[in-house]
Amino acid sequence: MQKLAATLVALAIAAPAAAQTPQPGEAAFRSLYKELVETNTTFSAGDCTLAAQRMAARLKTAGFPDSDLTVFTPPGRPKDGGLVAVYPGKDPKAKAILLLAHIDVVEATGEDWTRDPFTLVEEGGYFYARGSSDDKAQAAIFTDLLIRFRQEGFKGRRPIKLALTCGEEGGGHVNGAAWLVANKRDLIDAAFALNEGAGVNLDGSGKPVAHTVLAGEKSSTSYKLEVTNPGGHSSRPVPDNAIYHLARAIDRISAYSFPVMLNETTRSYFTQMAAISGGEAGAAMTAIVANPADAWAATILRRDPSVNAMLGTTCVATLLQAGHAPNALPQRANATINCRIFPGVSGEEVRDALIKVIDNPAVSVSTAQGRPGAADAGPPLTSRVMGPIRQVSQSMWPGVPVIPFLLAAGTDGKALIAGGIPTYGVSGIAYEPDQGHIHGLNERIGVKSLFDAREFSYRLVKIYASRKD
Repeated sequence: MQKLAATLVALAIAAPAAAQTPQPGEAAFRSLYKELVETNTTFSAGDCTLAAQRMAARLKTAGFPDSDLTVFTPPGRPKDGGLVAVYPGKDPKAKAILLLAHIDVVEATGEDWTRDPFTLVEEGGYFYARGSSDDKAQAAIFTDLLIRFRQEGFKGRRPIKLALTCGEEGGGHVNGAAWLVANKRDLIDAAFALNEGAGVNLDGSGKPVAHTVLAGEKSSTSYKLEVTNPGGHSSRPVPDNAIYHLARAIDRISAYSFPVMLNETTRSYFTQMAAISGGEAGAAMTAIVANPADAWAATILRRDPSVNAMLGTTCVATLLQAGHAPNALPQRANATINCRIFPGVSGEEVRDALIKVIDNPAVSVSTAQGRPGAADAGPPLTSRVMGPIRQVSQSMWPGVPVIPFLLAAGTDGKALIAGGIPTYGVSGIAYEPDQGHIHGLNERIGVKSLFDAREFSYRLVKIYASRKD
């Protein structure tokens, strides 16, 4: 008994040390990650081409020939470049796996941050910096795994392609992923692609509760509401006021909910999340899958903005402009309504719905930005894609379900899907409820989360590259 107790104590003492054992190539990965994060790639002052060149240099040092590395720059955009790297497979006829990550980041004002946003700081179990998570964590992981494969001499059946692109965060950039689809489609051709946009969801105590897979995105279309009027002197008000017409139109839109719509992805999501959520929300999820027209279930689920975003198309007022002088009746009033459109629904259908809801011929509704065609359907949830994800996920987070979901926002995956490459968001990055302050102040990612995700992608891509189907 004493020997058993001593053994258990020894194991308990040894456990923390084992948990802290560095991963293979950890020092090199830290260096790569730091270099990428600290290369400013904001629209205002950054240089994506420089970041792409630095990652290409890392791959070249690891043994990649120049023939497998393409640094590209869209015409007229010398700082909006990217990188495509190819890791050959055994079968030249097998279609590749594409690893997609964007290397541009949103703006960051240094005086507002607790730390310099462009210096990677490790503190309290987190890495802090702009882009430490979105999306340079994934970009660094994908670049690093190709280096690891090269160093190991790994040779899978399928080629592996890496595309690091600029312009995903907007700001006036050429979108690198869309540019590749339109101009270098053969360079990135693949059976399917892995992308950002999902990860391991942690609860408030840091416990993993679900591993999500992005399997579809809404499209974003903005509409302009406009009212014109002869106007006049403000001392002689009349009911026919452009601002009043516009205000009533916006109020009607605010009170309107588009019908609940479900597809394969959202049905699977709500079915699995019902058991995890439990209580009233879980019951509502079960009910909405059984009957999308269930008013009670919809009312309960719409209380959560993240859940509401998956129930169908949503529209919200985002910009207002009206009048020309404080002592004059307004001659013009307009508003921007941004809609996130459910896959399969066209922009024209949404515009027609807004016109019907507003029910006022004085208010014109036109498409301001976006496309009238229907949003692309999500990629198919085939076993050849989902099987390996579940396999690796269960080995790393036993008992945590893998759940596909629909993203209300957008990623570069849209461009690939539109170009005929099925694209799935899967990262293995664990996110706390605050999502690591992505796009906000003091963006961060857990150190353990980053290294777990590095291991997850390494294992996953190796399986995909080795399979025959």
